[in-house]
Amino acid sequence: MGHVWVEARLVNPINGAELKTGALVDTGATYTVIPWSIYEKLNLMIVGRKTVETAKGLAELEESFLVIEIKGKKAVTPVLISRDLKDVLVGVLALEALGLAVDPTTGELKESRILLLQTSNLEHHTQQHNQST
Repeated sequence: MGHVWVEARLVNPINGAELKTGALVDTGATYTVIPWSIYEKLNLMIVGRKTVETAKGLAELEESFLVIEIKGKKAVTPVLISRDLKDVLVGVLALEALGLAVDPTTGELKESRILLLQTSNLEHHTQQHNQST
């Protein structure tokens, strides 16, 4: 649905290493993907592997996590590491964690709501919890 170039700050939450880079926001991508060179510069920790569908077919990528900052908003997000990509690709998991969305009328990022639970579900859960205590 949307592709927008932004300035992003990426931080390793364990050692504090950071860098600023241009990044392509892609609302068609679930995960944020970083090039292998950024993984090495930030000295990120590999926490697993994910099989993902790409334009070239299925691929198995290393998974890590980092703090991403865009437009003054920060969030921790999982990231996949690619040996093929040259640019950072910001996916919807990071966008939602940041409370940002692509505005289709302007082609730019705008603030959006961060949703947790529907009120009726929250009230039901609270009532159940109160009854059990």
